[in-house]
Amino acid sequence: MLKRINDALPELILGILIYEIVVEFTGIWFVKDKLGYSIGLLIGAATAIGMAVHMAVVLRDSMDMAEAGRTRRIALQYVLRYLVVVAIFFVTAYFEIGNVILAFVGVMGLKVGAYVQPFTHKVILKLLGRGDESS
Repeated sequence: MLKRINDALPELILGILIYEIVVEFTGIWFVKDKLGYSIGLLIGAATAIGMAVHMAVVLRDSMDMAEAGRTRRIALQYVLRYLVVVAIFFVTAYFEIGNVILAFVGVMGLKVGAYVQPFTHKVILKLLGRGDESS
């Protein structure tokens, strides 16, 4: 389903998940509040994945629009996406659901996932036995 939205989206999400697992298992040993750490990171990971899917859907849907409307729609959706992220951080901090700093670290998984996407693409192709096909 994700591949129908954008070919690179599953690989991006895989990169986010790998990053989150690495952060979870390396950092959990150094904190006192292990539950807050894990919940904060989980909130950040879910937010990062949601942002990735939202960006892919907005870009796909915007390609059918006129250029002037496309630019405006992408800009508005960008602002909406970051307002939602700020709201998630606020709710996390206000209700002390999890560690808000770790939620931020989790959201940064979107950036890491984007940087490692070419690598995850190659790994997936090798696992599927397709060799060095271009995307």
